[in-house]
Amino acid sequence: MKTYSVGILGFGFIGKVHAFAHTALPYHFAGLPFRTRIARVCTSRPDSAAAAAAFLGDGVIGSTDPRDILDDPSIDVVHICTPNHCHVDALLAAMARQKAIYCDKPLTATLEEARRIEAALPAYRGTAQMTFQNRFFPSALRARQIVEEGRLGELLQFRVCFLHASNVSPTAPLKWKLSAAAGGGVIADLASHALDLAVWLAGDLTDVSAVSKVAYPSRPDVADPSQQRAVDAEDSVVALARTRNGAIGTLEATKLALGSEDELRIDLHGTRGALRFNSMAPHHLDYYDGTAADQPLGGLRGWTRIDCGQRYPAPAGFPAPKVSIGWMRSHIQCLYEFMAAVDAGRPAEPGLAHGIAIQRLMEALRRSSASRQWERP
Repeated sequence: MKTYSVGILGFGFIGKVHAFAHTALPYHFAGLPFRTRIARVCTSRPDSAAAAAAFLGDGVIGSTDPRDILDDPSIDVVHICTPNHCHVDALLAAMARQKAIYCDKPLTATLEEARRIEAALPAYRGTAQMTFQNRFFPSALRARQIVEEGRLGELLQFRVCFLHASNVSPTAPLKWKLSAAAGGGVIADLASHALDLAVWLAGDLTDVSAVSKVAYPSRPDVADPSQQRAVDAEDSVVALARTRNGAIGTLEATKLALGSEDELRIDLHGTRGALRFNSMAPHHLDYYDGTAADQPLGGLRGWTRIDCGQRYPAPAGFPAPKVSIGWMRSHIQCLYEFMAAVDAGRPAEPGLAHGIAIQRLMEALRRSSASRQWERP
């Protein structure tokens, strides 16, 4: 049994999520044909690097130089969990060294950087995957199956909303996710997920028309709250979209939705059926069979709530198919699918090419918000 040596670039919130998923793999998947071990972690400061290494334990080495991970021939898998503007150099270096790559979304901070990744793809022979974990809930996977089975008929309309409330207050500090220079803004942070699911479930998007909003012109500096800094990245975006097959839809990503926490909603409406999913109730998928008889007295026409729970296919089985599911479980499944592809030596999905496609759509949203016109990715 091979043990894959893992290096993690960045150990903020998402770095910890990725690390936790590695520790959980043997529990959730019976008879794993591989093992993983986190060997190195890299952060931006000596104190945080030492703290990350101590936290992870088991001889993990901490450093502040990404080359310690990227140039280490013993490292098999590189996790990219840094701020968005740091992705491109790490990606290119890991690709040049044919490392397996697990990259948090979005792929890069800008479309120009994504084009550099695209130019390097033909020479890359490793396995890489984007962390679009929301498609790895059983309810989302079942939605994809229902679409592929043709149960919706011709898709007519869709909507995808990703709602947060973290930027409602003007006292929320200006962290890197609100900095355009760092690749921040809600288009990168939340709309990337909405776009991924829209493309995955509704089909390729051919053009978009968007409007975005900066809630407050300035916010407190994260290091010195007594100082105000100008905000140059959007808090909210709303868009119209068209698919290649003619369906129309709406996309919304916001951190201004007071009353929301981490709410990702999806609705699909076709000629024969409909689907709806809400990440705040991920145990269930709602399906409407438009072909069911509505007589007598309504017949069997109506919404069916499917108990998807944790009914993943083998080798998944822990803790149990029927127990309620949480946010972390989708991350664990996402990582498993990646590592299974690495171990089998096959491509992983969603891969870097998909990350580039989402980057083009993100840029189209930004261009449309500036031009007030429909834009093509």
